[in-house]
Amino acid sequence: MRAIRLVEALSKGKTADVLGRQLLRAATSVGANYRSACRAKSPADFIAKMGIVEEEADESIYWMELLVESRLVQKDEIDDLLQEADEIVAITVSSIKTSRKRK
Repeated sequence: MRAIRLVEALSKGKTADVLGRQLLRAATSVGANYRSACRAKSPADFIAKMGIVEEEADESIYWMELLVESRLVQKDEIDDLLQEADEIVAITVSSIKTSRKRK
């Protein structure tokens, strides 16, 4: 939800529109794919879906970094959101590793 609010608050312009759409797509995909992973049909399916969660969370970080580098957002305004995305990546990687060991 915070990523959605961030995108809604961006200034209007071509760059903000493109970067905002990409962030919105990646950030909302994290939740959707995690939900899908929770309903996985097998350990392999869970690992594959969590891999998508990892990729989308990491991609969200990338788009937020581009927003900062393009000066559309001040870094201190989204530091906590970047940290949360980093934590999601770390948790997801750990979950995948644990699942692989159990498999």
